[in-house]
Amino acid sequence: MTRPLVISDCDEVLLHMVAPYKEWLAECHGIDFTMRDNDFGKAMRHADGRPVEPTEIWRLLNLFFDTEMYRQHPIAGAVEAINAMADHADVVILTNLGDDRRDARTRQLADHGIHARVFTNTGPKGPALRAILDEYRPSRAIFIDDLPQHHASVFEVAPDVRRLHLCGEPLLAPHITCAHQAGHAHARIDAWAQALPWVMAHIHGDNDD
Repeated sequence: MTRPLVISDCDEVLLHMVAPYKEWLAECHGIDFTMRDNDFGKAMRHADGRPVEPTEIWRLLNLFFDTEMYRQHPIAGAVEAINAMADHADVVILTNLGDDRRDARTRQLADHGIHARVFTNTGPKGPALRAILDEYRPSRAIFIDDLPQHHASVFEVAPDVRRLHLCGEPLLAPHITCAHQAGHAHARIDAWAQALPWVMAHIHGDNDD
């Protein structure tokens, strides 16, 4: 019999990304990163107040993931939660990074005590999740991500998957549109202390309806 499957994002679910990115931008590039709304592209400004151009935003993001992933550290409770889930379900990571960064992300997570298969992706996560489901054919599946667009994508292609909207980064969480309120996630919980019992209940089918 196949096991349940947990498909989790990494950045802002398992590891902080925005906080170390903000620190690095200020330290090395003289750029301020302040989220004022849900538009990531408007958060970055030069010291003179000029907005950072979109092409430069992407260059800096890529540079961060090329050279600064060591700055990322776990969200509170994430390592313990993922390992607790792994006792009862298969756990994989679906992260929006290029394929060339899969091995680096796998090593990064392992260094923090998370040993899980990593799937990389670009764009909406629904199609990638559908392919993972086709491979694993789990008895039930739970998807965890911090971004509402990915919950909407999974809702479209795999509505039977249980979806938890979780953003463990306080700098970001207040500004993210809630996928639960939009009807695309079954719950919005931003702390692992409360999220783990929710996930475990769905792994065991306690809340099936």
